[in-house]
Amino acid sequence: MGGLGLATGLDPMSAFAADTTQTPAAKQPFGVRSLGKSTAPATVIEYFSLTCPHCAFFATRVLPKVVSVYVKTGKLYYIFKDFPLDAVALMAAQVARSLPPHEYYPFISALFASQDQWAFNSDLKTKKQYQDALFRYAALAGMDRASFDAAIANAKLRTFILNEQKRAETKYHVNATPSFIVDGRKHEGAMDFRQFSKMIKQA
Repeated sequence: MGGLGLATGLDPMSAFAADTTQTPAAKQPFGVRSLGKSTAPATVIEYFSLTCPHCAFFATRVLPKVVSVYVKTGKLYYIFKDFPLDAVALMAAQVARSLPPHEYYPFISALFASQDQWAFNSDLKTKKQYQDALFRYAALAGMDRASFDAAIANAKLRTFILNEQKRAETKYHVNATPSFIVDGRKHEGAMDFRQFSKMIKQA
């Protein structure tokens, strides 16, 4: 099966760790999607939309260094939370969560790096065209078309993602992406590495 591990320039297998307190069955597709170990001294929750350009900036320009400096060194547990801003982002989130957990971070990294091609390509007009564009990346992660179609049609997963989004709005007053939660406090905007480091140190 193909994988997207090389797309990020990182070793996602060593960085990725879903919450080990969950059973294997619970990890997919409703479990925690995260990097690092839950025992790290600091935890950051990121609410993001796969069609958000600001999220793409952070994911491609800042997060790789965050992973290298904080996650891989055991200083930070990084949790991803979906906050889809539109139907295309919701569809992409469903596909991402339907992949094996170790493919999650490489897949969303690849989507952010190529956002203009599958989310904002002016040639894409219909739902089917958006799906076909997204499937090209899912296929690189080892997903066949039947599994891809099933992920998009998964009403329970769609409801789960939207309920998580509503919970973020209620609990943390999230209304924009990216939003970062540290020690229960919300920080908005695609910050650079210096700003991100300052946020963690002030926690």
